[in-house]
Amino acid sequence: MGGPSSEREVSLNSGRAVAEALRTAGYDVTEIDLKGRELDLPKGIEAVFVALHGEFGEDGQVQALLKARRIPYTGSGPEASRRSFDKLLSKQTFVEKGIPTPRFEILKPGQKRSLPLPVVVKPIRQGSSIGVHILFEESDWLDALAEALTYDGEVLVEEFIEGRELTVGVVGEEILPVIEIKAPDGFYNYKAKYTKGLTQYVVPAEIPPDRAAECRRLAQLTFGALDCKDMGRVDFRMTPAGELFVLELNNIPGFTGTSLLPKAARAIGIEFPELCDRIISMASVH
Repeated sequence: MGGPSSEREVSLNSGRAVAEALRTAGYDVTEIDLKGRELDLPKGIEAVFVALHGEFGEDGQVQALLKARRIPYTGSGPEASRRSFDKLLSKQTFVEKGIPTPRFEILKPGQKRSLPLPVVVKPIRQGSSIGVHILFEESDWLDALAEALTYDGEVLVEEFIEGRELTVGVVGEEILPVIEIKAPDGFYNYKAKYTKGLTQYVVPAEIPPDRAAECRRLAQLTFGALDCKDMGRVDFRMTPAGELFVLELNNIPGFTGTSLLPKAARAIGIEFPELCDRIISMASVH
């Protein structure tokens, strides 16, 4: 937990929650707070529960180190993690596999936008909505672009889909119920994600049964297309007409008090210690 990314604090919260849950489930747990990109593990570790968010944790780097040492770990392998975390690689996979996703383009400094407003501007390799802007006014464009470019030197510009925000968790073979996210001002940003009580979550989402089934089908398809393992969470937008668009897959979703995967699991009777037990039981070298 912890790590060197901009999501360090969120990861520490996830890690502490997971450690407590695993102890409740009967495991002997050591909490390892990574400060940098070195992986110094005590001897005798049987398996690692990766609760690192953002760079180094979700992008395949720590997975590659664990794989090289033949230490079983939770979640997706190095390549699948890299493909999920990198929004361009994810988008290319969605297009290739016929998974519906908003239109997009990649811009480097000095390049002009071709998509009409409204658009969403996203750094290509960040999580937790860091550096993300939803733009409705041309006057806001240059500032938002400049800020998003500070992260990677290129940005994803995506068509904004008017509608409802949905998400579907996956744990092993189990596709969890659809959650609707009702964020203040309709923007599920960093503050909305991690401020308790600010955002309303409806589990299961109050949407037509055929839309819920399609949402879960697309989540499973996305999980498989990116070659993910053990756990993940797929984010969607649904238009007023019921059309679904996949935005991205989070390969190490949050495990904090406000996190969505535990909420969805609880809705079908899987309490947090059991959820963490299931995930650590799937740990492998891959």
